[in-house]
Amino acid sequence: MGWGRTFLLGDIGNRLDIKDCEQDIRILKESLMEMYQEEHEVDTELRAVQMENNQFKLYLAAIIRLLTSKGVISRDDIQKMVEIIDAEDGAMDGKARGDVL
Repeated sequence: MGWGRTFLLGDIGNRLDIKDCEQDIRILKESLMEMYQEEHEVDTELRAVQMENNQFKLYLAAIIRLLTSKGVISRDDIQKMVEIIDAEDGAMDGKARGDVL
């Protein structure tokens, strides 16, 4: 490919070079399209997880407020339990890594 092919084969060499370049371009385009599709799928999945998380927080807030408003549990009791669960994995980092029950 390149000058050697052009020098030895002339116009035929140029056409072969062009054909090789077109094939490389097609392969690159296909690669980019695959990457775009994978990125799009990840974005779609992330949006779904964010929506699910927002709904989860909404329902959790509703349950906590309902329980505290009816006097079933106090805000302090909930805070203490959050701290206990947070510490169960050995790190007070605002994450629960263990089983729910």
